[in-house]
Amino acid sequence: MADVPGQLSDNDMYDRMVSAILDHRLPPGTKLVEDKLAAAFGVSRTRVRPLLVRLANEQVVTLTPNRGASIAQPTPQEALEVFEVRRLLEPRLVELFIANATDADIAALRTCIDDEEAARAGGDMRRAIRLSGDFHLHIAQAAGHQTLGRILRELVSRTSLILMTYSPSHAREREEATACGCREHRALIDAIRLRDAREAARLMLDHLKRIESQLEFTPPASDAPDLIGLLLGRAA
Repeated sequence: MADVPGQLSDNDMYDRMVSAILDHRLPPGTKLVEDKLAAAFGVSRTRVRPLLVRLANEQVVTLTPNRGASIAQPTPQEALEVFEVRRLLEPRLVELFIANATDADIAALRTCIDDEEAARAGGDMRRAIRLSGDFHLHIAQAAGHQTLGRILRELVSRTSLILMTYSPSHAREREEATACGCREHRALIDAIRLRDAREAARLMLDHLKRIESQLEFTPPASDAPDLIGLLLGRAA
């Protein structure tokens, strides 16, 4: 297929792929067939390959010789390493956020949590989980540290795959974990509003430890998703 004017940009395609991962619509192990991706995005295959390489560099896609690409399947060790790095980075990021954030930045965090709670109340757990990740990314963006922010964006994408693979297997436990996340985010915002950097850093650390403690290292089985449908925005 030849590229035509008005097609998605490389960044648009990247954002759609990352969104599908963050929304838990592309589970670990999903095969990423280049022809199907090209058809879904309306571009030539030559533009799909660099996209997959970019995602592979961020460790959310695995490229295997003679087998193609698939959504990465994090191992238990990788999951523990991701949370270890997040525990090192995010307390510092929230301190920087407090030092640099405006009232509008704090209001944006409140809106994110309001939306997360509304999604949870409406039973839209995919959106609730996505908004939970957005909360952390908002903090990183307003913290004013581009390098740490870029690293965290990759880690949040990888965390989404980890949660899809190792979250509690029972629905009630998953919902309670999400509810705990909302309450912990509210407590974080309270500390941020008071400009209490030490307390905010402590709360962030406890929050990440709690999420990690609930991982169950027995991956559930799942059916392959409709790759073209989800990237075109059709309901899963």
